[in-house]
Amino acid sequence: MALCKVEICGVNTSRLPVLKDEEKEQLLRRIKEGDEAARETFIHGNLRLVLSVIKRFPNTNENADDLFQIGCIGLIKAIDNFDISLNVKFSTYAVPMIIGEIRRFLRDNNAIRVSRSLRDTAYKAIYARENMMKNSQRDPTVSEIAEEIGLPKEDVVYALDAIQTPVSLYDPVYSESGDTLYVMDQISDKKNKEESWVEEISLEEAMKKLSERERHIIDLRFYEGKTQMEVAKEIGISQAQVSRLEKNALKFMKRFLTI
Repeated sequence: MALCKVEICGVNTSRLPVLKDEEKEQLLRRIKEGDEAARETFIHGNLRLVLSVIKRFPNTNENADDLFQIGCIGLIKAIDNFDISLNVKFSTYAVPMIIGEIRRFLRDNNAIRVSRSLRDTAYKAIYARENMMKNSQRDPTVSEIAEEIGLPKEDVVYALDAIQTPVSLYDPVYSESGDTLYVMDQISDKKNKEESWVEEISLEEAMKKLSERERHIIDLRFYEGKTQMEVAKEIGISQAQVSRLEKNALKFMKRFLTI
């Protein structure tokens, strides 16, 4: 993969702008208010971030243009989902999402090669869906999307299904102070809520050895099946702190149970 090339996807990488911290903060606030111009400026101002991430994949045979496009998708997802109220740098949140998007692309491409025509159809459908949602403020049906782009409904369904990629529970969401939050940390565990190992007497004894806060977090996470974000909101700390306390508590309990 030639990453030394100056132009990628028609973008002259040597002339990419660099945003100052103050500019980033202002643009992010405007983006959350629905300012599309600010969104475009912020995307363009962070393309260097995408470029730096794809340099971490030097041993792939994929075209640099393709990786850059996929990285841009990860960047856009990060922008749309970034919470400006969190005390986290945007790059700290965005880099794992860009990496995750590229890894999913590489994993999917290693298993199945989706034809260019199928991808084009899928991307047309995705863009049409986004535009229709903006105009009608509702999620359009597949039939409506198919009519919008002038293709049979079956072709649209097939194309969208072809580009679907599995999401790993261990895909990173973002990192803060060295603690990485994964997809699995944001999923409610209904099975553990209803049955499984929480009924064991030995586990109850291990729970008694935890601090009050750790025990409360384990109760909410595994007895009530709440996500880390829900727990953080309930007890008034950050999700990263919940993650750290939860991992420490589980580590202690595992040691206790193996004694």
